[in-house]
Amino acid sequence: MTEQYAAANPDAAAAAEFTELASGERIAKAAAALERNGIRPLLAATGADARGLVGSLLVDGAEVYNNTSLTLEATGIADDIERSGRYRPLRLRLYRMDREMQQREMRTLAASPDYVVGSVHALTEGGSLLIASASGSQLGPLVSGAGQVILVIGAQKIVPDVAAGMRRIYEYCYPLEDARARRAYRVPSGVNNILIINKAVTLGRVTAIIVNERLGF
Repeated sequence: MTEQYAAANPDAAAAAEFTELASGERIAKAAAALERNGIRPLLAATGADARGLVGSLLVDGAEVYNNTSLTLEATGIADDIERSGRYRPLRLRLYRMDREMQQREMRTLAASPDYVVGSVHALTEGGSLLIASASGSQLGPLVSGAGQVILVIGAQKIVPDVAAGMRRIYEYCYPLEDARARRAYRVPSGVNNILIINKAVTLGRVTAIIVNERLGF
């Protein structure tokens, strides 16, 4: 993390730029670009609608790993995965395992779930998805490890291009996530890893649900 981006809170300009909901035209443009890039786009009017879509995509009894995500928490999707009884939630299973004695088994479980459900930090109008991570642990399953990937994306995360997506990560998302991590875990966060998905080689593997609401950072 470079010093120029180390700020306690996003400045007013960044907050204004990166919290505005995209117009219907920009949402349609991003959705069409995702489809061209081999990523299935679905549109949801509300977080509740997105929750229903996720439920329809997940198969009962499947192993599901839900990435840490304010979007999933706000919509109730995280709760559905972990507490509905419909699935085998890997996050809860991993919490119960011994990090010293079962480290290899934990890595294997987290790396290749049937489904991984999460969000992104930016979606470009050209159909690229940007995800930043301090540890990088959730990025491998998104790239290739998980059988199916479902991403729930608030429409305020749509940006013109990858350069704007990078600015959104550093100038807006990082300060907020750093503050959250310090409160929740008493450790700082960091933009230590960034994944950019420009195209899905396996058609139908990645689904992006664009929600016409502000969700997450």
